[in-house]
Amino acid sequence: MLLVLAMISCAFAQDEVIPPPRQSKVAKVGAVGGFTTGWLFLNAGPINQFLKAGNAAAVSGGGVFLKGGSGAAYIMIIKNFRVGGMGMSGSVSSSVYDAVTGVRRDANVKAGFGAVTLEYALTVFPRVDVIGGLALGTGGVDILLQKSNGTMSTWDTESAAMQGTPLTTTGNLSRTLTSSFFVWIPTVNVEYAFLGWVGARVGVSYLGMSSPSWTVDSQYSLLNVPSDVSGKGWMINLALIVGTL
Repeated sequence: MLLVLAMISCAFAQDEVIPPPRQSKVAKVGAVGGFTTGWLFLNAGPINQFLKAGNAAAVSGGGVFLKGGSGAAYIMIIKNFRVGGMGMSGSVSSSVYDAVTGVRRDANVKAGFGAVTLEYALTVFPRVDVIGGLALGTGGVDILLQKSNGTMSTWDTESAAMQGTPLTTTGNLSRTLTSSFFVWIPTVNVEYAFLGWVGARVGVSYLGMSSPSWTVDSQYSLLNVPSDVSGKGWMINLALIVGTL
């Protein structure tokens, strides 16, 4: 009897299906993109020294709100590695009116960049990925300076401004100081897919800028700009994204 039971047990054991070993998560394919924002902790101190020396008002030193977009596609050569692009910009401004001279001075400081992104996605929990990467591109800071005494500009006054020495015979004056930097941005983000293909991204990055070039009105070279005048600084990122999450 025991022999019969042993033979039956062996027969069932041979027919039992052994489950396959658990496989690692399938590599991500597809693309992801969306609306991106950031808060850049811009060092406005050197710029404000320049503005106050020209009797203009300082801009806010609390930071600059940036907005733009980003997108990336997973490549099959390296698992969970994606390549894409990102662009963001934002500005802060100031204005002051001198009641004695009747002159108003306005300043607008704009920071922005556009870059290629190289990122790797690591799934740590269901629906939650940690994204580490580096962005490389170009960016800079534009400083718009405007002065007006309230008089109306006419065709003749603008012609007289070109003839005058210096070029200030008109009641209105506008100059734009433009910079171009090489931009490098190491970043770490967390992405959470709360509706399947829809998710949110939050993280931190550092906006680095080097190799500057400055111009006046996008035409004339601007020399002797202090090295600490730039748009670099730490940045907090927040985005609403759709795609492969």
